[in-house]
Amino acid sequence: MKMSKSPWLLHYDASSCNGCDIEVLASTTPVYDVERFGVINTGNPKHADILVVTGGVNYQNKPVLEQLYAQMPDPKVVVAAGICACDGGVFKDCYNILGGIDKVIPVDVYAPGCAVRPECLIDAVVKAIAILDEKRARMKAENKA
Repeated sequence: MKMSKSPWLLHYDASSCNGCDIEVLASTTPVYDVERFGVINTGNPKHADILVVTGGVNYQNKPVLEQLYAQMPDPKVVVAAGICACDGGVFKDCYNILGGIDKVIPVDVYAPGCAVRPECLIDAVVKAIAILDEKRARMKAENKA
């Protein structure tokens, strides 16, 4: 896999039970080590290339998620981590849950699971890196034209 630069990852908990959040953190430990792909975890959306969201979207966190997405520079990739982020999960019929994050922002990669396994998450991040590189190449070609 050829990468033009090391992608920075921003993790946002959109109302999960914290099961997926623990697995996101586990993927950064030496056991799974997502950093071997050059991924750096950041807390600033203005520095992030990949947005990893856990949990289903509700009415209170919808504007926060939209704002985080808007603050990220282009090109950007979104990963829905866990079944709740993919489609609302066991909470999708609750009165306050809108559903998965694709109801609010576009999603590039889905990583299902309850809770999402670190291996699945790392696979999703590697796919996101490939999509990010494609988007960068497309933007570069559009700027030359």
